[in-house]
Formats: sequence, C-alpha cells, structure tokens
Amino acid sequence: MPFTGHEPHTPAYRGMLWALFAGGVATFSQLYAVQGLLPVIAQNFGVSSSDAALTVSAATFGLALAVTPWAIVSDGIGRRRVISIALVSSVVLGLLCALAPSFQMLVALRFLEGLALAGVPGSALAFLADEVSARAVAVASGTYISGTTLGGLAGRLVASFVGEPAGWRWGVAAVSLMAACAAVFFLVKAPRAQGFTPIRNRSLGSIAGKFAQAFRGKTVLVYAQGFLLMGGFVAVYNYLAFRLEAPPFLIPTSWAALVFLAYLSGTYTSVASGRLVAKLGRMNTLRLSILVSFAGLLLTLSSNLLLIICGLLIFTAGFFAAHAVASGWVPVLAVDARAQAASLYNLFYYVGSSVLGWLIGIPFMNNGWSMVVLCVAGLQVIALVLASFLSPKNAK
Repeated sequence: MPFTGHEPHTPAYRGMLWALFAGGVATFSQLYAVQGLLPVIAQNFGVSSSDAALTVSAATFGLALAVTPWAIVSDGIGRRRVISIALVSSVVLGLLCALAPSFQMLVALRFLEGLALAGVPGSALAFLADEVSARAVAVASGTYISGTTLGGLAGRLVASFVGEPAGWRWGVAAVSLMAACAAVFFLVKAPRAQGFTPIRNRSLGSIAGKFAQAFRGKTVLVYAQGFLLMGGFVAVYNYLAFRLEAPPFLIPTSWAALVFLAYLSGTYTSVASGRLVAKLGRMNTLRLSILVSFAGLLLTLSSNLLLIICGLLIFTAGFFAAHAVASGWVPVLAVDARAQAASLYNLFYYVGSSVLGWLIGIPFMNNGWSMVVLCVAGLQVIALVLASFLSPKNAK
C-alpha cells in the first residue's frame, strides 16, 4: 500500500511538527537577529539607517538566490538532509558574523548566512507535503510558520537585550548559540522520510521543465503575494525602531525591541489561519488577512505609543495569516512540482524582503514614518487586487 502521509495525532506527525517548528525557530532567529540592533550597528559603524538595513537585506537576498538551488539539491538527496546541512552551516556563519572586523565584511557574511539558511524554507513545505497527509497540510504548514514567527521574535529580543549592554557582537553570538540548540532538536525529532522519492541524474531541460510547471497559472499570483506583503512587512520592522528611538519617544534599544513581541500575534494567526481556510476557503481568508494587516498599519500613524503597539499587533497578525495561507497554498496548486513551487514562492518572498525592505528606507530618511506607511499600504492594495483574480475553484 503506497504511503499517503502521516495522519494527525500519530507520533511521526507530532515529531514532524516539532522538528519543523524548531527548524523555523533556528532559521528565522538568525535571519533577523540584527534587525533589533540596526540603530546600534548604524552608530557603531557610522552608517545611515538605510545602509544598516543592508545587514538584513543581504541575508534575505542570499536566501532568495539560494532557495532554488537548494530545492534542486533536495530533490536528489532529500528534504531532511538539506535542512540539516542548512541549519548546521548557518550556525557556523552566524558565529563568524559576530567576529566581522568591518561593516562590509558583516554584510558579506550575512549574505553567506542567507545562502546557507535557504535550505530550510526551500525544503520545509515540500518536506511537509511529502510526509503529511493532504488534509493536514494547511494546519501543519501553519505550525511551521508559527515557528518562524517565534524564531523571528526570539532572535530580535535576545540580540537586543544582550547587545545593548554587551555590544551587538555578543547579541548576534547569543542568537547563533540559541539556533544551535534548535538545530540539534530538529536533528533528534525529524522523522525518517517515507514519502520522498529521490530524482537523480536529471538534465537541465528536465529541471527547467519542473520550474516551468511551477510557474503556470494562478500560482504566480500567490508568488506575488509573498513579494508584496513581505517587502512591506520587513520595511515596517526595519525602520520602526529608528522612529521609536528618536524624538518624541526616545526609547532605549532594548525597550524598543519589545515591539517585536507583536510577533506573538502572528504566531497565533499563522496556526489559526488553517482552521479559517476550512471555513472560508483560501481566497477569502487571504483577502481578509490583508485587510486586517492594512487596518493595523494605519494605526501606526498615531503619535500615541499605545496605539502604535496595537496597530503593530494587528498588522503582524494579518501578515502572518496571509503568509501562512499563501505558502501552504503553493504546494497544493503545483502538485507535480512542489519543491520548485515552494522555492519560487520563497524566491519572490525574500526578494521582496531584500529589495522593498531596503528601498522604503530612502523615503523614510527623507520624509519620515508617514512615507513608510504610504508605501506599505500601496503594496497591500496591489496584493489585495491580485488576490481577487484567484478564482473560487482555486480557493479550496
């Protein structure tokens, strides 16, 4: 009898969820560790806020470039092995980042770290689709996304609270050590692959054909969601700390980093979105999530700190719900090219993070926070319009 995937409540299913949860924590704690330290890094190296944001964009751009090659490798040697290699190598590079002698070297090492980390998001959803029953994929992918939110939160908070008194280098090193623990947990808990069939000795033509399959039809509109929404999301978190540390707020770095606690709202909604999809369908859940995020974004225009925090909570909750829906939708739409489709989604997602997350810093430096909100709101409106072109037959 062919393997049809682990069912919920089985030990292998639970092991898979916990392993990928830990993989998400290890990956995203390192990927965004420096984001909470951007004002400190800018001051330490004497660079602008936009230049400091390159330490985030370099890693996400490296990740974007390497997602596709990692997906091709995972087709041959397996998703579990690729994720394991990616986690171990990224921890080593993260520790090297803490020793970077110059800003240019830090950016270069962050780029290499992104290249290494790409193996996790490039293979995680395909790993789930291979090993988990089809009816459990939406909830399982939401659990993985919740691990990424906690990782992003933990990385930023640990780096900021260690980095303010001890220096940014110790902050980055502390996150890498935390990621090392999560990587060990993945290696212990991840079950042996049963639904994976290796593909070896493929020609360039067959590889290109697989990617062409993954780039057909409505799937492209889902890739666009990742590009637009992630670009805006990273821009908000890149530059909000600079706003809070400037007049009239004058909040210290470690306290400003507490805004990243808003990620906890995303931890909940990324899981809850799977249940909402079962009731409303993917298309309606996606559109609702974007609208929620848009409403939260507008609240951050306030000069009242409490309203800004409330807005950030709502903005983050909506974003992660949308991301969970979109990322879990991709392997369903591209059944015959799951790894390639997942890698393309991540390519668009992290190119958006790298390019838009940096570019929006230019109007921020010249015109302040209102321009960040205007730019991000524009991206969300475009995403909402594109989501409307996803037909109902694709929405379940």
